[in-house]
Amino acid sequence: MTADLTATPTFREAMARFPSGVTIVTTVDEQGRQRGFTASSFCSVSMDPQLVLVCLATSAECHDSFERAETWLIHIAGMEHEEIARRFATRGADKFAGNDFTPHTSGLPHLADAPVVLECRAYARHPGGDHTILVGEVVSVRLGDRAPVVYYDRTFNPVPTSGEN
Repeated sequence: MTADLTATPTFREAMARFPSGVTIVTTVDEQGRQRGFTASSFCSVSMDPQLVLVCLATSAECHDSFERAETWLIHIAGMEHEEIARRFATRGADKFAGNDFTPHTSGLPHLADAPVVLECRAYARHPGGDHTILVGEVVSVRLGDRAPVVYYDRTFNPVPTSGEN
């Protein structure tokens, strides 16, 4: 059975059934304010140059800051970051409440215990419907020792480690 593709709730439900990772993206705007958002729309684009993309809703409070940002950090979230990821996905929330972030060597807000942190330099921006596709050139990578989380059907799920069934 196929559903009417114009039915937004059906499309949202279909997308919720696609498992994906969770990222927390941070930058600092021209006034020095920390800005950030949560995204599950993230992927590698190219190995040479090293490019990744992340998608940001044009309605996001931080959209204009990321439209102008020259650098940002993409943190691949772990299970222990569920509360932070949900906070960064909530409009009007104090995204940087608490002591989760420290200054990165680049000066950007850094989630030090993230499984992976990618420092990106703006490479391109493309319109994508109600989102902007931010393409970043990866200038540094930090690999942690924690496992990433998978977001599926609106829940956070641990990634099985090798040897688990």
